[in-house]
Order: sequence, then structure tokens, then C-alpha cells
Amino acid sequence: MKQILTKIANGEVLDRQQTSQLVHGIVDGNYNDVQISALLTGLIMRGIKVDELLGLRDGLIETGHPVDLSPYRVIDIVGTGGDNKNTFNISTCACLVVAGAGYKVAKHGNYAATSTSGASNVMEQHGVKFTADNDQLRRNLEECNFTYLHAPLFATGMKSVAPVRKMLQIPTCFNLLGPLVNPCRPAYQLLGVANLNQMRLYSSVYERLGIGYGIVNNIDGYDEISLTRDFKVKTNTMEKIFRPEDLGMSKVRPEELYGGTTVEEAAGIFDSVLENRSTESRKNVVLANAAFAIKVIEQDKDIAECMAIARESLESGRALTCLKKYVELNN
Repeated sequence: MKQILTKIANGEVLDRQQTSQLVHGIVDGNYNDVQISALLTGLIMRGIKVDELLGLRDGLIETGHPVDLSPYRVIDIVGTGGDNKNTFNISTCACLVVAGAGYKVAKHGNYAATSTSGASNVMEQHGVKFTADNDQLRRNLEECNFTYLHAPLFATGMKSVAPVRKMLQIPTCFNLLGPLVNPCRPAYQLLGVANLNQMRLYSSVYERLGIGYGIVNNIDGYDEISLTRDFKVKTNTMEKIFRPEDLGMSKVRPEELYGGTTVEEAAGIFDSVLENRSTESRKNVVLANAAFAIKVIEQDKDIAECMAIARESLESGRALTCLKKYVELNN
């Protein structure tokens, strides 16, 4: 660790293998809290580099619970979190719309950190029992095109740095890892980020991973397409700024996306969208995020086609059927 800390202090960049081995060492208990704190603080102050972020990702996946869903070429829709907007569960709703359209979705999520309800909260509110059993995860995909991966069951190495992260009380490089450590290593991912610096960092990471990706950022700081203002989308093949009007939709007021004050209220909003009885604004935001996720998979389709696919999934009730079947299989 002394050699590693010296490199960081001198402004040197660690390679991918070095940072991966650091995670293995932390999980194995080879370093004390002071050393881990110095490591995390040094990386914050200098700024994490692409190889270092990839190495941390590798280490967390390698030390975690393995999952193999590779035959299904799944997509995940996820946000970095921390935008402090307390929106309803937009990405989880969008996942089910994409599943209802016939695509395989493996949503990776956790309990809420800064909002009322995270993906795990809303799933648990529906009676879902989380599982890490690979056969059950595959069965979910076979029967309803959707499965849920509750993060603490998989990236177990996160527990090893939790005490230090709590003591530091500031964001660390581990805050960037949530979207990258989906244990099934999805073939596609739609990621929402809260600023353009993160968009640049993650796009470099995805290019190195060689997966189909889309990264979205609303210019007013939402880590998803909120339709409150213009938004930028970057994929493997495209980088463009869109207006809500480009999708045939009106701008949305921030208060229309509010996620409520309790998990029960958040789950009620979630259900209203999938039951196609929500406000137009909530419905449109979910459709927009689902459409761009479909676009990541279907690169040859234009966004109007992808929007039509998403709308049909929601309005036909197929998205809701996916949720009901998933809950039935995992209660």
C-alpha cells in the first residue's frame, strides 16, 4: 500500500490490474482503515482515471457473487443517483416497459440513498424476495423478460469499504461504481448521469468495456431524461442534444416528477404509471427513457420507432403483466 499511496501522491496513474488487486486486498483484510481512507482521499483529490475505475469495477465483480445471464444479452437502465431531485422510480418503470416490449432486462439496484424510494424499496413494497440464485434469475428472464439484482447480494466487497466511506462523509470513487458493477455484466446499458463530466468519464469506460451503451443527462442536473429541459444523449454511434418537443412531448414541471414522502406513496406512483393511469407527464418521462434504452439495442431504428414500441408496451398492459409475473415468481 505504501507504494500505491506514493504513486498517487506523485500524481501517477494506477493501472487496471493494480486497482483490481487493491480491491482484493481490501476484501481480504490486508489494509487498515487509515490506509483505505488515505487511498480513497488521494483518488478524490487527484481525480479518478478510466483505468483505475475499470480496475475497481473488476475487483468488485471478481470478489462478489457470480451471475451468468450471458445467453440473454440483457440491458440495464440505471442512474448514478445523488442528483437530489427525489423523482419517482423512473428507471425501474422504464425497465418494465422495455421488458414488456420483448427485450431481456436485468435491473441492478439498491435501497434509496438520497430519494424516498430506490428500486429495491419499490420491489420490496410489492412483496418481492431478493435472490442471488442464478437459476431463479434466468427463470425470471425466461418467463417475464425481467429480473432484479439487489446490489448488496452481489457486490459484497462494498461492505469492506463502507465504514471508511461513512467516516469520510464525502463522495468517493466508490460512488461512481454503482452503475458499473451489475454482476451479470449486461450487453447493453442506459445510464443517467447528473453532469457532463460524468458523461465523458463513463463513455470512456464503456468504450473500453466494449458494450452497447447510452448515457443521458438533462441539462438541469437530472440523472435521467426528465423532460424538464433539453437533454444530451451519447451512445456508441451518436451524440446529440434533444428537446422534449423532438419526441412530440411537452416540457414537464419538476414538481410533476416528485417521488413522494414515503415508500408506499412512491410505489403507488410507480403502479399508476404501469397501469396507464398516471399523469401524462409521468407517463411521458418513462416512455422517453424506455425509448432511448430500446434505441441502445436497436441502433438502426430511429427514436420515433423506439418511442412507438415503448408506448405500445405500456398502453397494451404488457409492461404491467411483466411486473405482475415477476412479483408472482419472486414472492
